Amino acid sequence: MKIEAEWMRGGTSKCWVFEAGHLGEGNSLDSLLPRVFGSPDSRQIDGVGGATSTTSKAMILHRPDDEGIDVDFTFAQVGIEEAAVDWGSNCGNCSAVVGLYAIEKGWVVPTGDVTRIVTRNTNTGQVIIQRVATPAGALPIVPDAQMPGVPFPGYRVGLGFQDPAGKTTGALLPTGSATDTITAGGTRWTVSMVDAGAPVVIVRAEDLGLDPARYENWQAGVELQLDTLDQIRRQAAVRMGLAPTTAQAARAIPKLAIAAFPVADQAQPTDGSDINVMMLSMGRPHPALAITGSIALTLAARTPGTVLHHMTGGTQCAALKLRTPAGVLETWTEEKDGAVIVGVDRTARTIATTVIHLPEALGNAAEEALAGATR
Repeated sequence: MKIEAEWMRGGTSKCWVFEAGHLGEGNSLDSLLPRVFGSPDSRQIDGVGGATSTTSKAMILHRPDDEGIDVDFTFAQVGIEEAAVDWGSNCGNCSAVVGLYAIEKGWVVPTGDVTRIVTRNTNTGQVIIQRVATPAGALPIVPDAQMPGVPFPGYRVGLGFQDPAGKTTGALLPTGSATDTITAGGTRWTVSMVDAGAPVVIVRAEDLGLDPARYENWQAGVELQLDTLDQIRRQAAVRMGLAPTTAQAARAIPKLAIAAFPVADQAQPTDGSDINVMMLSMGRPHPALAITGSIALTLAARTPGTVLHHMTGGTQCAALKLRTPAGVLETWTEEKDGAVIVGVDRTARTIATTVIHLPEALGNAAEEALAGATR
């Protein structure tokens, strides 16, 4: 079996991009994608996966019949040590490849210095307005836009999430409260659960014993408390209506963010950020920040009563600067035609165009082998 694909970087993630029609009729994507990526295997040695949560991702694109939508896309977080696919959320970083792909493949014709592509994520129903820089009506010959967390330039892509609140659970505050109490690891935790871009549970760094003035030391402290943090996250999944039991909570959602108001000291200035944040992805500290998570954090900071609203002084900020392990990420908020748009600028580029070879057809024998590997 041969599958046409593009390998692309979007923001601080890499993903394999497939057109829906190239994946074959009748193939179960829950079986096909793990085999393509080389899962289950911590190295993903016999597949195209990169053996990390930020490089084991797929985007499946197609052109819809709906007027007003240029591209529909579905995000898949492919398991690494398990032959499983999580379809429960979107990836904001990888979303940045969709508009660029549409221009490079001729699905959308560039117009003016900025080309507007209307995309829709099918996992959540979220409409994302993508603005790709096309000076003089074309992509630059050499990409020249920089962003924190990526050493090389790409094409600039602005992502504007249109009315992002409640796309997964139906409400910005799924429990109806700005803060809730969760008991995990023998401790009561005050958290905020927010659904915007993606469902996120927010924990105060101080409650974990993390020093706001020593952000560079957070990861070591977080690594020691991953079991407790996962208990918090799983209980939040039940409270938010994402899973019937903690055992059935998905790996990808809700995301968990640890946050604190920046405190400067001589060793580490605050670099102008409004919030220090570290997010977990698939149970591990994220090397940067999930963009969908940044959308949730931005609306949380604007919502009275949340832990982030208290940290930012209760202001209705139009922009939010988030300090992440990869640098400062700035989000923005605007209202247009009665809709709230929360956005962030990313960069993206195509790394390779290729054909992926699968040595076997994914029939019953292959599916049984995958099932056996997970038992």
